[in-house]
Amino acid sequence: MVESYSKNANHNMRRPIVKEEIVDFMRTRQAQNTGFLKELEDFARQENIPVIPHETVAYFRLLMQTLQPERILEIGTAIGFSALLMAENSPHSQITTIDRNEEMIGFAKENFAKFDSRKQIELLEGEAMDLLPDLPDDSYDFVFMDSAKSKYIVFLPEVLKKVKVGGLVVLDDIFQGGDVAKDIMEVRRGQRTIYRGLQRLFDATLDNPDLTASLISMSDGLLMLRKNVENVDLKLAEN
Repeated sequence: MVESYSKNANHNMRRPIVKEEIVDFMRTRQAQNTGFLKELEDFARQENIPVIPHETVAYFRLLMQTLQPERILEIGTAIGFSALLMAENSPHSQITTIDRNEEMIGFAKENFAKFDSRKQIELLEGEAMDLLPDLPDDSYDFVFMDSAKSKYIVFLPEVLKKVKVGGLVVLDDIFQGGDVAKDIMEVRRGQRTIYRGLQRLFDATLDNPDLTASLISMSDGLLMLRKNVENVDLKLAEN
């Protein structure tokens, strides 16, 4: 039994913002995972471990095969599913992935040892804000952020230093089951820190001339950012 995530931990991830019949269509009609990726996906579903849903899997296949990024940074490893998916579909990429959850790190290490046959993936253990400053600036072509949603806006200034001009940053689960479109008083108290963090993220990015931003209504939402200039000014307001 995996202990890190309770059966009720992913309240908003269970509320996709696209019609359920369309979600079902996307999850059943697009090519399914096979081999070790299916094995990991099934394990994650069984244990309620949050990994990207199948419509995002299909999208990432397309992104990786098209972009073939030289260097990838991931924040939020979990069991290593998305890192291995990216490695499988971009075989020349070097991937650095960060996680702080000791139980997930244990699973990820086992999975990388078994399935990272080309030794593409480096796992860094610890807090992202402790580790990010030590990574080389202007060196990553693609970043995937799938960690604490309230911390996205905290991580982003440092992440953008690491991305090349023209590089892409993808942030997962940014709609929170539709909560972000509500007034804060309509949002459950336990979700309001996430709500505030995501609103700061949107304020800093969606109309920022230093970035090209796109919101994708897939699963619980993706925010995609292209870095257009070397030094991005997020114009962050004080809390």
